[in-house]
Amino acid sequence: MQKRKMAPKEKTLEEIVVEIKGVTKVTEGGRQRRFSATVVVGDKKGKVGLGIGKANEVPDAIKKAIQAATKNIVTIPLTDGRTIAHEAIGRQGAARVMIKPAAAGNGVIAGGSVRAVLELAGIKDIVSKSLGSRTTANMAAATINALQQIKTPEEVAKLRGKTVEEILG
Repeated sequence: MQKRKMAPKEKTLEEIVVEIKGVTKVTEGGRQRRFSATVVVGDKKGKVGLGIGKANEVPDAIKKAIQAATKNIVTIPLTDGRTIAHEAIGRQGAARVMIKPAAAGNGVIAGGSVRAVLELAGIKDIVSKSLGSRTTANMAAATINALQQIKTPEEVAKLRGKTVEEILG
């Protein structure tokens, strides 16, 4: 019997570890220390996901977070392959993130976990503003929430029963 060599599965998603924090549960016997990891994965072509994993060791927490993030991938419609079609505000808990399309060459104007999500989504020109709470995980989730609200001109035209030219002016 001949063994066939399988081609290694290509890794199409990039990942960024946004946050690693130690969490402690106080019990009768003392404190139990574990780790929580927040990870963003994306293909830089319009797909991005966020995951949180907890474990006794950091590498295990990161592994769990990557698995959770790959399960939660969403697709974002990109305009001209570099920005979004319109402004949107995403909410998660008390965190709110506003994102606006920007002119070509502006770059990603965002910080922290918002920047990680936008870059892995493949957005090259965008302006963002953080409103409300600045919790790392909630900011990243609010950004994904805002990206999910984006509609293409074709979708808006279909909803309104008009042509794309009428929508774009």
